[in-house]
Amino acid sequence: MEIVFPIEFTVLGTPVSSQAKRAKSRDDWKERVKTASTAVLPNPHFASKERIAVTIYYLPEEPLEGDVDNIVKLILDALCRHIYIDDKQVERVVVQKFEPGNVFSFSRPSAAMIGTLSGPKPALYIRVSDNPFEELI
Repeated sequence: MEIVFPIEFTVLGTPVSSQAKRAKSRDDWKERVKTASTAVLPNPHFASKERIAVTIYYLPEEPLEGDVDNIVKLILDALCRHIYIDDKQVERVVVQKFEPGNVFSFSRPSAAMIGTLSGPKPALYIRVSDNPFEELI
């Protein structure tokens, strides 16, 4: 079955940096991202050949110690060959952290985003779209 975009999902837990020394930690985190996405995908499904945009919002429990850009690669790697065929398809990535007390007031949050914002922390909200030119949410 084809994936109907956009898809949105939440991944609970602290993201693992692409610079983590333990390969098992990196692999476990990628599997967690992939598993979280399966709840919003048809089963079975084909990885998309479309152009892709990915939005990642990280909501940590405490101020982030590492760099927010270090969490992106493993997330994109986890979605490759699962949601899209090749990471060359990813044309836009938006990533932002919202530390405690510093959450933006979104004008039109989706139900999935509201769930992430109001749910347990740390958490990631991930949105994957086949329209890299869509209006930012």
